[in-house]
Amino acid sequence: MPFRDRSTLRLVAARGTATAVAAATTAVAGLAAAPAVHASPPATAALRWAPCAAPAKPGADCATLSVPVDWDRPDGPGLDLAVARRKATEPGARVGSMVFGPGGPGDSGVERVVSGINRFSPEVRRRFDIVSFDPRGVGGSNPVTCSGDLLAERPSPELRSQADFDATLAYNRRLRADCRARTGPVFEHLDTGQTVRDLDALRAALGERKLTFHGSSYGTLLGAQYAETYPRRVRAMVLESVMDHSVAATREFLRSEAAAAQDSFQEFVKWCAGAADCALHGRDVRAVWQGLLARAARGELADPDSPGRSLPASDLVNKYAFRRFYEADYAGLATVIAGMEASKPLPASPTGTAPLPSATPVFCSDWQLPVRDYREYASLVAAMNVTAPDLPYLLPIHMAAACLGAPTANPQHRLNAPGAPPVLLSNALHDPATGYPWAVSVARQLGRSGVLLTYEGWGHGSVTSGPCMENAVDSYLTDLAVPARGTSCPAEPS
Repeated sequence: MPFRDRSTLRLVAARGTATAVAAATTAVAGLAAAPAVHASPPATAALRWAPCAAPAKPGADCATLSVPVDWDRPDGPGLDLAVARRKATEPGARVGSMVFGPGGPGDSGVERVVSGINRFSPEVRRRFDIVSFDPRGVGGSNPVTCSGDLLAERPSPELRSQADFDATLAYNRRLRADCRARTGPVFEHLDTGQTVRDLDALRAALGERKLTFHGSSYGTLLGAQYAETYPRRVRAMVLESVMDHSVAATREFLRSEAAAAQDSFQEFVKWCAGAADCALHGRDVRAVWQGLLARAARGELADPDSPGRSLPASDLVNKYAFRRFYEADYAGLATVIAGMEASKPLPASPTGTAPLPSATPVFCSDWQLPVRDYREYASLVAAMNVTAPDLPYLLPIHMAAACLGAPTANPQHRLNAPGAPPVLLSNALHDPATGYPWAVSVARQLGRSGVLLTYEGWGHGSVTSGPCMENAVDSYLTDLAVPARGTSCPAEPS
């Protein structure tokens, strides 16, 4: 969700440090109007670069970009965004700056540039200054700050009654009020619509007449809405692992997310049947997995990472399976499952339930979650379990609970970006979080501007999945060579 294990919004506790898992997406009943096209940002001073502080790897420069807390009040309070850059490795061949839109919501773009530069191909590193930033509310950009004690009180998303539903609503209100008081005015202005304006200010500060952009996962929402808001300021744009912000109903969103995750589970089962080195090869993988789910539900399954602690079923699903689907690490998942099956059962105890992720302000600001009451919530959970029978309590339903009662500044709508140049969408056929149908839908919404490049493999992320994908993306970014419509690239061995 939308939403991998590294897609985390850091919530810095007032007493100690607390981290909130923030991943997944949800939907809204009804479509909102497209955002208005905004004028150019106020004159932005050039960024003042300096070497990033340790422990950054050598070669990374850092700066800050000052923007309004609320772009509708440009003369109001300000906010400093953390920015990082690595210069093109061959200055004579440099095309310009490419801005990377981090995922999550909650990933640090600065961290990506400082320590994760291998995320980008050698050709992109050679031809572009790679620039990214911590979105507002994240990392070095006025991070959301909340009470650690209050975060520790998070209820479970496994609601059992209307009383549980009401208690979750009340908790969400208390948490939002606490985070708002500790974070300051930016807490009310964390939606992607505001970040689109930040991105355009960054483009101007970099001295780029038009934006070259690569957004991954949640960063595709930022890119798509930038193309919609400033279509004629786009030079090239890659949207990798594509989110569809037009999904209009909570039930349909949860169904599509469950279908994507279940597809990855089925691909895992298929892989194990044909791979002699699978730790479960020759066995009924689904039966073994269902046995672990049953043990987890009884509180008898030990957590391999926390000896003596029982592992809730939702943690088994999200922590141990769903995360590995991101990297298509089927061999690692099979080994973990085999180890759990062989482990000594814990004495039966009340099932530990996974804590509810803190309501991620960025996510909840972008996605409306209309769930009327416990009866509807239970119906949504049941529908997800029909679609994904092997993966109960997937992360999207956690986020549906986390966002109950939250205001939404940037609700879902269909894209409308007339005048945008070709936008390259990249998606795996078997993506566990942003399913392939989402990419197809967004390409259609972009009309003549949407060009979908299909990776016939697995995992969340695809632009460097073998030479076919890498060459197509590199040629588009550097030379604006658009792949033919319908282009696909074969799966690479894992």
